[in-house]
Amino acid sequence: MLQVRKSDERGLANHGWLKSRHTFSFGSYYDEEHVGFGPLLVINEDRVAPGQGFGTHGHRDMEIISYVLDGALEHKDSMGNGSVLHYGDVQRMSAGTGVRHSEFNHSKTEGVHFLQIWIQPGQTGIEPGYEEKHFTPDSKTGQLRLIASSDGRDGSVLIHQDAAIYATILNGADAVTHALAAGRTAYVHVIRGSVTVNGTALAGGDALKLTNESAVTLGQAEAAEVLLFDLPY
Repeated sequence: MLQVRKSDERGLANHGWLKSRHTFSFGSYYDEEHVGFGPLLVINEDRVAPGQGFGTHGHRDMEIISYVLDGALEHKDSMGNGSVLHYGDVQRMSAGTGVRHSEFNHSKTEGVHFLQIWIQPGQTGIEPGYEEKHFTPDSKTGQLRLIASSDGRDGSVLIHQDAAIYATILNGADAVTHALAAGRTAYVHVIRGSVTVNGTALAGGDALKLTNESAVTLGQAEAAEVLLFDLPY
């Protein structure tokens, strides 16, 4: 079964310094039809004005993944980590028993554009942790690149949930297929460009829920960058 989530149907928050699109219910935005998909709870597409950001705040028992699209995202946390992330960087923060952090646009002149993804962990009360990896465009072009997994395989960041996240860049004749094991489901989020997924045409910001499918096939793409989530029911 396929269920489309159109870009312009997502929640919208405009705070001046922050413009955010919420794929799932978040903050003051609530839609009973979209309160997560399995352990995938949040995909926020955030655009932060120059020199602005999220002040220090806390999280518990959540796997938080940041995928930077444009600009420079500055991160600091109570574990002592501090870095500036750019396109191709993927950050994983396991909040566990509790962590405090801040996220700011490092630039005083250019905006920053990134996805913030929250995944519910398979176990609560774990020790907080942090990791970041860089994935080049070449590693994602014409193929599915594993960027997050439950065991950190193939150089991916480690998340504490039986889930996997793949990134791909597709154009023209490029096509990829991902097999889904029994008892698995998938969520496809189109970051930009256009692509056809299991016969369904999607554009930037669109998404597709796939249940009771044996595989996910992406093709007929035009300058597309896509995330594919392999999830438990």
